[in-house]
Amino acid sequence: MRLKDKVMVVTGGGSGIGQASALTCAREGARIVIMDIVETGGYETEKALKNQGSEGFFVHADVTKAADWLRLMKAVTDRYGRLDVLFSNAGSNLAKPVTELTEEEWDGLVDLNLKGVFLGAKHAIPLMLKAGGGAIINTASTFGLIGFPKMPAYCASKGGVVALTRQLALDYAREGIRVNCICPGPTLTPRIQRYLDGGMARADEILKDVPMGRFGRPEEIAAK
Repeated sequence: MRLKDKVMVVTGGGSGIGQASALTCAREGARIVIMDIVETGGYETEKALKNQGSEGFFVHADVTKAADWLRLMKAVTDRYGRLDVLFSNAGSNLAKPVTELTEEEWDGLVDLNLKGVFLGAKHAIPLMLKAGGGAIINTASTFGLIGFPKMPAYCASKGGVVALTRQLALDYAREGIRVNCICPGPTLTPRIQRYLDGGMARADEILKDVPMGRFGRPEEIAAK
């Protein structure tokens, strides 16, 4: 899909892969709507868009709340009257074995990583149908395909994103809506950097099975 003049929502657009993707797609002509629960990062991306001469704005919203999605879609239609692309990228991770994981931690991570993708599709697809088609890209993970030690909620939720993506693609292919997911390997986002700096994760453990022997960069994911 050519991105010039397309309207694109990017969740988790305030940092990491989301921010890099918002800026990259904007340089290709997309009009970007940033959705993030962290105001400082969202406004930082909005400012970066303006500094590079691109069009876009930030909406402070939580991807796990249906009311926030309704408010976001109203902002999109009020400004542009259509939606062409949704990049459901917001997510987080948590390293705890299943015996130590609380029910609240499980629910929170699954809500963010999987329910957020469900709600995004639920509220974006009607606008795309009105526009005659569109594209949805969901961020999953290689850990949702092969697993990773001590990350049951993360692996389960990202595996769910892969399965949900397949199902949505089947339902809406004939309507002109393409649904795909990306499965990045370990990527050096600000969150991962904080984990490394705080001793909550070790680079050698994370990278031991990565053929390149290094972290990916958000800009590399965005370029795909």
